[in-house]
Amino acid sequence: MNIQEWPGGTFSGQTCYKTKQSNMNKTAKTTFEIHPLLRERWSPRAFSNRMVETDKLFRMLEAARWSPSSSNEQPWRFIIGLKGDETYMKIYDTFVEFNQLWAKTAPVLMLSVGHRMSLKNQGKPNVSYVYDVGQAVAHLTIQAMSDGLFVHQMGGFDKEAAARFFDVPAEFEVLTAIAVGYIGDPEVLHPNLKKMEYAERERRPLDTMMFRTKFGTPASFEL
Repeated sequence: MNIQEWPGGTFSGQTCYKTKQSNMNKTAKTTFEIHPLLRERWSPRAFSNRMVETDKLFRMLEAARWSPSSSNEQPWRFIIGLKGDETYMKIYDTFVEFNQLWAKTAPVLMLSVGHRMSLKNQGKPNVSYVYDVGQAVAHLTIQAMSDGLFVHQMGGFDKEAAARFFDVPAEFEVLTAIAVGYIGDPEVLHPNLKKMEYAERERRPLDTMMFRTKFGTPASFEL
């Protein structure tokens, strides 16, 4: 039985997330039931001007702190800018023009930073630092969702400039930029971005990423 023949279909009990400002439905059309926070997670570009409460910021970072890492190296670090402060503007100034079009709507901008070197094996690189920082940001994202916030991660920015702006030591690497906030009105976006904001979310089929006997050969299981 291949993946397309698995029973269940799209989970019929899922609830649709709709913004107050629009009738957008961004709920993932999953083949199997997943946790509602995962189903409703998406990366908006339109954020509300409502500031994020300090306790929610701390909860996000606490979730990141308790994410798993190879040998418990915990290579993640975060630089946090709040709209109106110098850190926010420095982060924003590193963005490519496309991301600057929308990121200015977010009340919080962050940088994720990874420690390249192992603390357990002095002088040796930590080969898992990028993966582990990604895990930390994933934990941060789901905690944010549980508090009614949304997260949009970005790779389109000048990492070298960000490292210079914040005096990031050579043994660390700036990895991603992150926008955080409450959902906003897509109508405030640049016209070129509205179509993407309203578009239905899509993912490739499960059998294109799930293998068993040989890479590229779809896995088969009996359920």
